[in-house]
Amino acid sequence: MIEPGARLANRYRLDELVSETDGAALWKATDETLARLVAVWTFASEFARTNEVVRAARSASRIADARVTQVFDADDSGPTTYVVQEWITGQSLTDLLAQGPLEPERAAGLVAEAAEALTAAAGAGIYHLCLTPGKLVWSTGGAVKVTGIGVDAALRGMTVADPAITDAQGLGRLLYAALTAHWPGPEQTALRPAPIVSGRPCEPSQIRAGIPARLNEIVCRAAFQAPGREGPLSTAKSFADALADVPRLVPLPVAEQSAAPQPARGTSRMSGQLGLPDSEQVQQRSAVRSESYQPPRPPRRRAAAPPRSSSLTNKILVGAVALLVFVAVVLGAWSLGANMRGPGGIAEDPQNASVPGEDEQDVELTVLSPSSASGFNPETSDDEHSDKAHLAIDGDSGTAWNTQGYNDAEFGKLKSGVGLMLDMGAEVEIHELDVLFGGGSYSYQIRVGNQADGSALTEVHADSGASGQVGIKLDEPAMGRYVVVWFVAPLSQDGGKYRGTINEVELRGMQ
Repeated sequence: MIEPGARLANRYRLDELVSETDGAALWKATDETLARLVAVWTFASEFARTNEVVRAARSASRIADARVTQVFDADDSGPTTYVVQEWITGQSLTDLLAQGPLEPERAAGLVAEAAEALTAAAGAGIYHLCLTPGKLVWSTGGAVKVTGIGVDAALRGMTVADPAITDAQGLGRLLYAALTAHWPGPEQTALRPAPIVSGRPCEPSQIRAGIPARLNEIVCRAAFQAPGREGPLSTAKSFADALADVPRLVPLPVAEQSAAPQPARGTSRMSGQLGLPDSEQVQQRSAVRSESYQPPRPPRRRAAAPPRSSSLTNKILVGAVALLVFVAVVLGAWSLGANMRGPGGIAEDPQNASVPGEDEQDVELTVLSPSSASGFNPETSDDEHSDKAHLAIDGDSGTAWNTQGYNDAEFGKLKSGVGLMLDMGAEVEIHELDVLFGGGSYSYQIRVGNQADGSALTEVHADSGASGQVGIKLDEPAMGRYVVVWFVAPLSQDGGKYRGTINEVELRGMQ
């Protein structure tokens, strides 16, 4: 068993075990010949894919693109097989999304860099196959790095029928994540899973408003292989070409936070290196720039001032200046007194003077948790999937409640609308709501009341053309125990039927 401090080839000192999975161990190490940090893979005797990893590493070393993790050495001729790679520190895409999605231009520019790196790799016949947010890193040196090309797949024994399409889909998912801070792939990551409607993740524009239609289409053409207007994007090169004209804006760094506790033994201490799970955050190691020291300058000697003139002219000038100052003081005092008087010329009491914003009481809102949820259909006896209603308040945007399926967009001409009813358990004061709608766009109302009866509910908000996540701030706080998100025609088509879908509802206000 290899221990920290061991040396490989009398050159690479293994300093710290970063991760170990199925007999493959990743070390933070020091190249003592070149005095630099490196990442070193070592392999236990029971690891079955050592030769494949070494071959993949040697192939990756021939990729002529600085955005690909460099491979410095790979040796399987001695008692210990090892692969030596560039040690990368910085912020992964997961880190950059910790405080929310990127601006569309920055998201597109960052993923375009990754697409060009994968295009260079594909030109050498090498593919990634395992693209996730932790594999795209904005390094502390100010450059984009794509980690794991070639080696990740070899470590996991992954093969696919069409690797070019797999990487194109991975790039589409990275852009989806950068635009929405959700992950649409099957892998477990630190990001929230994308909401699923009709068996497919929602489009980015259904989750977040303001995403340009062009970027939304590029995501769908790559991640979902949707045809779009020009066909699916099935290679890294076609994806890179689609984003060739986007500006390459520098990602904004995540604000520095307090140090996290050390992970348990055997888990990863960093991501962004090859083969590590994305749930581990990349630890940013920012170099401290030393400020150049400048010795204090000796004080300058001031030249002796010329003797003051005592001429009559100077005395007259001094007197004139003093008079002007006196007049200015008198005028200022008169103006101040006038401003302190009310409309009738009476000075206002400073204690009773109003302060801007004083009458506006700051209200601290809290998240209001419903005690239960149910389908609401007061006009007919049909049940609107009350058994699934709890999925709209379970805190998981990947689950959803939906209405019954109707044959047309007007509820089959059977009713004026249906909805999702939330029982708050007691009367509450509601100020704001967030509603995450499923696929399509909807017309809806928010109704509030103290009785679970259609005639007892008051409409407090209405909108049309809503899609994705919608933030609602009521014009006036609404009081009530029951809150209904009420769908009105037209409904959106979903799988041959028309229905309304809600993935999640959050209410904020006061108990």
